[in-house]
Amino acid sequence: MPSWFATKEIDRFADSIIAELLERFPNAGVDLSTRKSSERAMKSLEKIFAAIGAFAAAHRPNLYQKARFGNRIKWALKDGAYPEAFIDVVTHELLKHLTLSSTPRRAKRRA
Repeated sequence: MPSWFATKEIDRFADSIIAELLERFPNAGVDLSTRKSSERAMKSLEKIFAAIGAFAAAHRPNLYQKARFGNRIKWALKDGAYPEAFIDVVTHELLKHLTLSSTPRRAKRRA
């Protein structure tokens, strides 16, 4: 199997992120029913964002692996019966951070 489709590391990493999300936001403990409350909750996830940045820099996931990461996060939250607004916000923010962290930065040109 080509490394492009290798998903063992991204699956393991997604599972660790899911575990932390489930611990930090128990389904019955926090009001996550609206998009605004979900966005507010996402602001407290600096530790998760740092872990995603470190993983992305070290492993440089490709498009398939990023999609798998997002799909795994989304379905774990759906299985946990979280509100749809929370699922959408979390999946979008985590995928955005993974994508931006894995994109190589270009050096700024001086005129």
